[in-house]
Amino acid sequence: MKILVTGGAGFIGSHLVEELLRRGKEVFVLDNFSTGGRENIEHLLPDPHFHLTVDSILNEETVEKLMKECNEVYHLAAAVGVKLVMERPVETLETNVRGTEIILKYANKYQRKVFIASTSEIYGKHKDHSLKEDDNRVMGTIRKRRWAYACSKSLDEFLSLAYYDEYKLPVVIGRYFNTVGPRQTGAYGMVVPRFVQSALKGDPITVHGNGKQSRCFTYVSDVVKATLALMDHPRAIGDVFNIGSEEEITIKDLAKKVKKMTKSSSPIIYIPYDKVYGKRFEDMERRKPDITKIRRLIRFSPSYNLDQILKLIIEYYRKKLR
Repeated sequence: MKILVTGGAGFIGSHLVEELLRRGKEVFVLDNFSTGGRENIEHLLPDPHFHLTVDSILNEETVEKLMKECNEVYHLAAAVGVKLVMERPVETLETNVRGTEIILKYANKYQRKVFIASTSEIYGKHKDHSLKEDDNRVMGTIRKRRWAYACSKSLDEFLSLAYYDEYKLPVVIGRYFNTVGPRQTGAYGMVVPRFVQSALKGDPITVHGNGKQSRCFTYVSDVVKATLALMDHPRAIGDVFNIGSEEEITIKDLAKKVKKMTKSSSPIIYIPYDKVYGKRFEDMERRKPDITKIRRLIRFSPSYNLDQILKLIIEYYRKKLR
């Protein structure tokens, strides 16, 4: 079995590639290192079953060549992270929309099964209850650049399901909720690596906004296992699934927990959103998934709680900072 992973040098992608290789697959990675990096997959380069192509998913010739070679596709390549979305909006929209168009076009040409990595961002400002896959979405004004990312990923989902409905292309869509773990960078606004690195260095732990916004964090190995299990299940085809944890915490309490677990003397400070991202930013107050659907289909349940996750990430960055 030959597998194509777009964005395979990224945070989640590199962990997915490792697990595929461990399961005896031959893996082809397409990545331009825009948000991922060679260091994430450097240890895999000697493996004869691992193949790296450094190029963009916008290069149709490259995509077609790899698609023809492989049996299945995991499409994880995307412009990600709040900071990147706010600073490079054109790149975000072109990569996420046009890139997915190209992947689906050639997957359909060669009839390859495709996993589309989507995001909890597509729910927008919905906050009344745990988010179910068929809930209505609540998008903010187009004047707030944050929602461009959410809309681009929504288009990816619409197009994927259109290919399934019209051409019977086997697609599976997974909406990731705040995945965390080793190799994740804080460079694009990801909160857990930012907090942990600041705490270990003794730098101020900076909370954006008032810290009352809440999130649910899932360890990357749980996300990878769920992704692979969905691709292996025939009833997942043509459907959408939340992949995440139901353990909810405010960002303010997360900062306090990180400070306590690292035994850090770092002060916790609060910075208004517009000082960090500019005036065209708006945040979500709450983002908690309902995982009933994926639990019923593949018996998914996260293996790690938040304390265990933070302990693993703190240990990772302690070693890294040494």
